[in-house]
Amino acid sequence: MGPRPDIEGAIAPDGLLPLPLANPDGYHQPRQGRGHMQISDNMRGALYMCIAMAAFTLNDAGIKAATEVMPLFQAITLRGVLTIVGLGAIGVATRSLWPKLNRADASALAVRSAAEVGGTVLFLAALVHMPLANISAILQSLPLAVTLAAALVFGDKIGWRRMLAIVAGFIGVLIIIRPGGEGFDRWSLMAVASVLCVVVRDLATRQLSKAVPSVTVAVCAAVSVTIMGLLGSLWQPWVAVDGYGALTIVAAASALIIGYLFVIMVMRVGEISFVAPFRYVSLLVAIIMGWLVFGTFPDFYTLIGSAIVVASGIFAFMRERKLGRIAV
Repeated sequence: MGPRPDIEGAIAPDGLLPLPLANPDGYHQPRQGRGHMQISDNMRGALYMCIAMAAFTLNDAGIKAATEVMPLFQAITLRGVLTIVGLGAIGVATRSLWPKLNRADASALAVRSAAEVGGTVLFLAALVHMPLANISAILQSLPLAVTLAAALVFGDKIGWRRMLAIVAGFIGVLIIIRPGGEGFDRWSLMAVASVLCVVVRDLATRQLSKAVPSVTVAVCAAVSVTIMGLLGSLWQPWVAVDGYGALTIVAAASALIIGYLFVIMVMRVGEISFVAPFRYVSLLVAIIMGWLVFGTFPDFYTLIGSAIVVASGIFAFMRERKLGRIAV
Protein backbone atom coordinates (compact mmCIF):
# COMPACT_ATOMS: atom_id res chain seq x y z
CA MET A 1 0.00 0.00 0.00
CA GLY A 2 2.81 2.47 0.78
CA PRO A 3 2.37 5.59 2.90
CA ARG A 4 -1.07 7.10 3.17
CA PRO A 5 -1.71 9.99 0.77
CA ASP A 6 -1.30 13.42 2.20
CA ILE A 7 -4.69 15.10 2.25
CA GLU A 8 -2.93 18.44 2.57
CA GLY A 9 -1.06 18.38 -0.70
CA ALA A 10 -0.14 21.32 -2.86
CA ILE A 11 -2.03 24.81 -2.88
CA ALA A 12 -1.96 25.32 -6.46
CA PRO A 13 -0.69 23.58 -9.59
CA ASP A 14 1.42 26.48 -10.45
CA GLY A 15 4.33 24.78 -12.15
CA LEU A 16 6.10 23.82 -8.97
CA LEU A 17 3.90 22.45 -6.31
CA PRO A 18 4.47 21.89 -2.62
CA LEU A 19 5.48 18.34 -1.83
CA PRO A 20 3.15 16.47 0.50
CA LEU A 21 3.80 16.83 4.18
CA ALA A 22 3.99 13.07 4.56
CA ASN A 23 6.86 13.21 2.13
CA PRO A 24 8.87 10.42 0.47
CA ASP A 25 12.01 11.52 2.26
CA GLY A 26 10.56 10.49 5.58
CA TYR A 27 11.44 13.80 7.24
CA HIS A 28 8.33 13.62 9.36
CA GLN A 29 8.67 10.57 11.54
CA PRO A 30 5.98 9.37 13.93
CA ARG A 31 6.52 10.53 17.48
CA GLN A 32 6.29 8.25 20.48
CA GLY A 33 3.39 9.97 22.18
CA ARG A 34 2.53 13.62 22.57
CA GLY A 35 4.76 14.10 25.55
CA HIS A 36 7.73 14.28 23.19
CA MET A 37 6.22 17.14 21.19
CA GLN A 38 6.95 20.61 22.50
CA ILE A 39 4.57 23.49 21.90
CA SER A 40 7.40 25.47 20.33
CA ASP A 41 7.73 22.80 17.63
CA ASN A 42 4.05 23.10 16.76
CA MET A 43 4.23 26.89 16.68
CA ARG A 44 7.33 26.83 14.49
CA GLY A 45 5.63 24.35 12.18
CA ALA A 46 2.58 26.60 11.95
CA LEU A 47 4.78 29.60 11.18
CA TYR A 48 6.68 27.68 8.50
CA MET A 49 3.40 26.53 6.94
CA CYS A 50 2.08 30.09 6.85
CA ILE A 51 5.28 31.34 5.19
CA ALA A 52 5.22 28.50 2.65
CA MET A 53 1.59 29.04 1.70
CA ALA A 54 2.05 32.80 1.48
CA ALA A 55 5.11 32.28 -0.73
CA PHE A 56 3.26 29.97 -3.12
CA THR A 57 0.39 32.44 -3.37
CA LEU A 58 2.84 35.29 -4.03
CA ASN A 59 4.27 33.13 -6.82
CA ASP A 60 0.80 32.84 -8.34
CA ALA A 61 0.32 36.60 -8.10
CA GLY A 62 3.74 37.19 -9.68
CA ILE A 63 2.94 35.00 -12.67
CA LYS A 64 -0.49 36.59 -13.07
CA ALA A 65 1.13 40.03 -13.04
CA ALA A 66 3.84 38.91 -15.48
CA THR A 67 1.27 37.79 -18.03
CA GLU A 68 0.07 41.38 -18.25
CA VAL A 69 3.29 42.30 -20.06
CA MET A 70 4.41 39.03 -21.67
CA PRO A 71 2.87 35.83 -23.10
CA LEU A 72 2.00 33.09 -20.61
CA PHE A 73 4.46 30.48 -21.90
CA GLN A 74 7.31 32.99 -21.93
CA ALA A 75 6.59 33.75 -18.28
CA ILE A 76 6.50 30.02 -17.46
CA THR A 77 9.82 29.45 -19.21
CA LEU A 78 11.65 32.36 -17.59
CA ARG A 79 10.38 31.50 -14.13
CA GLY A 80 11.25 27.86 -14.68
CA VAL A 81 14.86 28.61 -15.62
CA LEU A 82 15.38 30.69 -12.48
CA THR A 83 13.70 28.06 -10.32
CA ILE A 84 15.79 25.23 -11.78
CA VAL A 85 18.96 27.16 -11.02
CA GLY A 86 17.86 27.78 -7.42
CA LEU A 87 16.67 24.24 -6.74
CA GLY A 88 19.68 22.79 -8.56
CA ALA A 89 21.99 24.72 -6.26
CA ILE A 90 20.14 23.34 -3.25
CA GLY A 91 20.35 19.82 -4.66
CA VAL A 92 24.08 20.10 -5.28
CA ALA A 93 24.69 21.53 -1.81
CA THR A 94 22.75 18.67 -0.18
CA ARG A 95 24.14 16.03 -2.57
CA SER A 96 20.63 14.78 -3.27
CA LEU A 97 20.00 15.91 -6.81
CA TRP A 98 20.25 12.74 -8.91
CA PRO A 99 19.91 9.57 -6.85
CA LYS A 100 19.70 6.16 -8.47
CA LEU A 101 16.04 5.34 -9.11
CA ASN A 102 14.52 1.89 -9.43
CA ARG A 103 11.97 1.24 -12.15
CA ALA A 104 8.95 1.76 -9.89
CA ASP A 105 10.21 5.14 -8.65
CA ALA A 106 11.13 6.23 -12.16
CA SER A 107 7.64 5.35 -13.42
CA ALA A 108 5.92 7.12 -10.53
CA LEU A 109 8.12 10.18 -11.03
CA ALA A 110 7.27 10.25 -14.75
CA VAL A 111 3.53 10.08 -14.04
CA ARG A 112 3.88 12.75 -11.37
CA SER A 113 5.76 15.09 -13.70
CA ALA A 114 3.24 14.60 -16.51
CA ALA A 115 0.33 15.30 -14.18
CA GLU A 116 2.09 18.39 -12.87
CA VAL A 117 2.60 19.71 -16.39
CA GLY A 118 -1.10 19.21 -17.15
CA GLY A 119 -2.12 20.84 -13.91
CA THR A 120 0.20 23.77 -14.53
CA VAL A 121 -1.16 24.51 -17.99
CA LEU A 122 -4.76 24.36 -16.78
CA PHE A 123 -4.12 26.32 -13.61
CA LEU A 124 -2.15 29.15 -15.20
CA ALA A 125 -4.55 29.45 -18.13
CA ALA A 126 -7.37 29.85 -15.62
CA LEU A 127 -5.30 32.14 -13.37
CA VAL A 128 -4.79 34.66 -16.16
CA HIS A 129 -8.55 35.04 -16.60
CA MET A 130 -9.87 34.53 -13.04
CA PRO A 131 -9.57 36.52 -9.82
CA LEU A 132 -6.73 35.19 -7.68
CA ALA A 133 -8.98 34.56 -4.68
CA ASN A 134 -11.53 32.59 -6.73
CA ILE A 135 -9.06 30.12 -8.17
CA SER A 136 -7.28 29.81 -4.83
CA ALA A 137 -10.61 28.98 -3.19
CA ILE A 138 -11.29 26.23 -5.72
CA LEU A 139 -7.86 24.74 -5.05
CA GLN A 140 -8.62 24.46 -1.34
CA SER A 141 -10.75 21.44 -2.25
CA LEU A 142 -7.60 19.53 -3.22
CA PRO A 143 -7.10 17.75 0.14
CA LEU A 144 -10.69 16.47 0.04
CA ALA A 145 -10.31 15.37 -3.58
CA VAL A 146 -7.10 13.49 -2.77
CA THR A 147 -8.80 11.73 0.15
CA LEU A 148 -11.66 10.60 -2.07
CA ALA A 149 -9.32 9.49 -4.86
CA ALA A 150 -7.19 7.50 -2.43
CA ALA A 151 -10.30 5.65 -1.29
CA LEU A 152 -11.27 4.84 -4.88
CA VAL A 153 -7.78 3.90 -6.10
CA PHE A 154 -6.07 2.44 -3.04
CA GLY A 155 -9.04 1.32 -0.99
CA ASP A 156 -8.45 3.71 1.90
CA LYS A 157 -11.41 3.67 4.27
CA ILE A 158 -13.58 6.77 4.55
CA GLY A 159 -16.22 6.99 7.28
CA TRP A 160 -19.57 8.62 6.74
CA ARG A 161 -18.52 11.80 8.59
CA ARG A 162 -15.53 12.41 6.35
CA MET A 163 -17.60 11.52 3.29
CA LEU A 164 -20.11 14.19 4.31
CA ALA A 165 -17.20 16.64 4.70
CA ILE A 166 -16.00 15.78 1.18
CA VAL A 167 -19.50 16.26 -0.26
CA ALA A 168 -19.85 19.56 1.61
CA GLY A 169 -16.47 20.71 0.27
CA PHE A 170 -17.48 19.95 -3.30
CA ILE A 171 -20.76 21.79 -2.76
CA GLY A 172 -18.64 24.74 -1.64
CA VAL A 173 -16.72 24.55 -4.94
CA LEU A 174 -20.01 24.53 -6.87
CA ILE A 175 -21.08 27.64 -4.99
CA ILE A 176 -17.82 29.33 -5.99
CA ILE A 177 -17.97 28.48 -9.69
CA ARG A 178 -21.82 28.60 -9.90
CA PRO A 179 -22.53 26.45 -12.99
CA GLY A 180 -25.06 28.22 -15.16
CA GLY A 181 -24.32 31.54 -13.49
CA GLU A 182 -22.98 34.67 -15.11
CA GLY A 183 -19.47 34.14 -13.76
CA PHE A 184 -19.22 30.52 -14.93
CA ASP A 185 -17.07 29.90 -18.00
CA ARG A 186 -14.42 27.56 -19.38
CA TRP A 187 -11.80 29.09 -17.10
CA SER A 188 -13.71 27.84 -14.06
CA LEU A 189 -13.76 24.38 -15.60
CA MET A 190 -10.00 24.60 -16.20
CA ALA A 191 -9.45 25.44 -12.53
CA VAL A 192 -11.45 22.36 -11.50
CA ALA A 193 -9.60 20.22 -14.06
CA SER A 194 -6.28 21.42 -12.64
CA VAL A 195 -7.34 20.03 -9.26
CA LEU A 196 -7.93 16.64 -10.88
CA CYS A 197 -4.43 16.71 -12.39
CA VAL A 198 -2.90 17.48 -9.02
CA VAL A 199 -4.86 14.59 -7.49
CA VAL A 200 -3.08 12.31 -9.96
CA ARG A 201 0.20 13.97 -9.04
CA ASP A 202 -0.32 13.38 -5.33
CA LEU A 203 -1.34 9.76 -5.83
CA ALA A 204 1.81 9.22 -7.89
CA THR A 205 3.81 10.87 -5.10
CA ARG A 206 2.40 8.31 -2.72
CA GLN A 207 4.03 5.58 -4.79
CA LEU A 208 7.52 7.07 -4.46
CA SER A 209 9.83 5.35 -2.02
CA LYS A 210 11.65 7.13 0.79
CA ALA A 211 14.86 6.88 -1.23
CA VAL A 212 13.70 9.68 -3.57
CA PRO A 213 14.73 13.09 -2.14
CA SER A 214 12.28 15.99 -2.21
CA VAL A 215 14.75 18.14 -4.14
CA THR A 216 14.88 15.53 -6.91
CA VAL A 217 11.09 15.55 -7.19
CA ALA A 218 11.04 19.35 -7.24
CA VAL A 219 13.75 19.61 -9.90
CA CYS A 220 12.00 17.05 -12.11
CA ALA A 221 8.81 19.08 -11.82
CA ALA A 222 10.65 22.31 -12.63
CA VAL A 223 12.40 20.82 -15.65
CA SER A 224 9.18 19.26 -17.00
CA VAL A 225 7.18 22.46 -16.65
CA THR A 226 9.97 24.59 -18.12
CA ILE A 227 10.21 22.32 -21.16
CA MET A 228 6.44 22.60 -21.55
CA GLY A 229 6.70 26.39 -21.34
CA LEU A 230 9.48 26.44 -23.92
CA LEU A 231 7.50 24.28 -26.34
CA GLY A 232 4.38 26.38 -25.82
CA SER A 233 6.33 29.54 -26.47
CA LEU A 234 7.09 28.32 -29.99
CA TRP A 235 3.50 29.28 -30.85
CA GLN A 236 3.66 32.60 -29.01
CA PRO A 237 6.01 35.41 -30.02
CA TRP A 238 8.41 36.45 -27.28
CA VAL A 239 8.49 40.08 -26.22
CA ALA A 240 11.26 42.18 -24.73
CA VAL A 241 11.24 42.00 -20.95
CA ASP A 242 11.07 45.42 -19.30
CA GLY A 243 11.87 46.20 -15.68
CA TYR A 244 8.36 45.41 -14.46
CA GLY A 245 8.30 42.07 -16.26
CA ALA A 246 11.73 41.10 -14.92
CA LEU A 247 10.70 42.05 -11.39
CA THR A 248 7.55 39.93 -11.49
CA ILE A 249 9.40 36.88 -12.84
CA VAL A 250 12.21 37.15 -10.30
CA ALA A 251 9.67 37.65 -7.52
CA ALA A 252 7.65 34.62 -8.65
CA ALA A 253 10.71 32.35 -8.86
CA SER A 254 12.07 33.58 -5.52
CA ALA A 255 8.72 33.05 -3.81
CA LEU A 256 8.51 29.57 -5.30
CA ILE A 257 11.93 28.56 -3.98
CA ILE A 258 11.15 30.03 -0.55
CA GLY A 259 7.91 28.08 -0.51
CA TYR A 260 9.74 24.85 -1.19
CA LEU A 261 12.34 25.48 1.48
CA PHE A 262 9.74 26.19 4.14
CA VAL A 263 7.56 23.25 3.10
CA ILE A 264 10.55 20.98 3.68
CA MET A 265 11.11 22.65 7.05
CA VAL A 266 7.45 22.03 7.92
CA MET A 267 8.05 18.33 7.38
CA ARG A 268 10.61 18.32 10.16
CA VAL A 269 8.73 20.03 12.99
CA GLY A 270 5.24 20.01 14.43
CA GLU A 271 2.34 17.61 14.38
CA ILE A 272 0.73 17.34 10.96
CA SER A 273 -2.75 17.52 12.48
CA PHE A 274 -1.80 20.81 14.19
CA VAL A 275 0.14 22.37 11.33
CA ALA A 276 -1.87 21.33 8.26
CA PRO A 277 -4.93 23.59 8.77
CA PHE A 278 -2.62 26.60 8.55
CA ARG A 279 -2.33 25.89 4.81
CA TYR A 280 -5.61 27.77 4.43
CA VAL A 281 -3.76 31.01 5.10
CA SER A 282 -3.08 30.88 1.35
CA LEU A 283 -6.71 31.80 0.70
CA LEU A 284 -6.45 34.83 2.99
CA VAL A 285 -3.25 35.92 1.27
CA ALA A 286 -4.91 35.43 -2.14
CA ILE A 287 -7.83 37.65 -1.13
CA ILE A 288 -5.47 40.37 0.13
CA MET A 289 -3.18 40.15 -2.92
CA GLY A 290 -6.15 40.17 -5.29
CA TRP A 291 -7.46 43.32 -3.66
CA LEU A 292 -4.15 45.18 -3.36
CA VAL A 293 -2.51 44.19 -6.67
CA PHE A 294 -5.36 43.44 -9.07
CA GLY A 295 -8.23 45.43 -7.57
CA THR A 296 -10.52 42.42 -7.22
CA PHE A 297 -12.41 41.15 -4.20
CA PRO A 298 -14.43 37.92 -3.96
CA ASP A 299 -18.19 38.29 -4.03
CA PHE A 300 -20.61 36.96 -1.42
CA TYR A 301 -21.00 33.53 -3.03
CA THR A 302 -17.26 33.03 -3.34
CA LEU A 303 -16.77 33.90 0.32
CA ILE A 304 -19.54 31.50 1.40
CA GLY A 305 -18.22 28.70 -0.82
CA SER A 306 -14.68 29.29 0.43
CA ALA A 307 -15.83 29.09 4.05
CA ILE A 308 -17.56 25.77 3.37
CA VAL A 309 -14.50 24.30 1.63
CA VAL A 310 -12.12 25.40 4.40
CA ALA A 311 -14.44 24.19 7.18
CA SER A 312 -14.80 20.82 5.43
CA GLY A 313 -11.04 20.43 5.08
CA ILE A 314 -10.38 21.31 8.72
CA PHE A 315 -13.09 18.89 9.87
CA ALA A 316 -11.52 16.12 7.77
CA PHE A 317 -8.17 16.76 9.46
CA MET A 318 -9.65 16.76 12.92
CA ARG A 319 -11.40 13.50 12.11
CA GLU A 320 -8.12 12.00 10.86
CA ARG A 321 -6.44 13.03 14.10
CA LYS A 322 -9.21 11.55 16.25
CA LEU A 323 -9.00 8.25 14.40
CA GLY A 324 -5.21 8.21 14.86
CA ARG A 325 -4.44 8.06 11.14
CA ILE A 326 -2.16 11.10 11.28
CA ALA A 327 1.21 10.43 12.85
CA VAL A 328 1.91 12.61 15.90
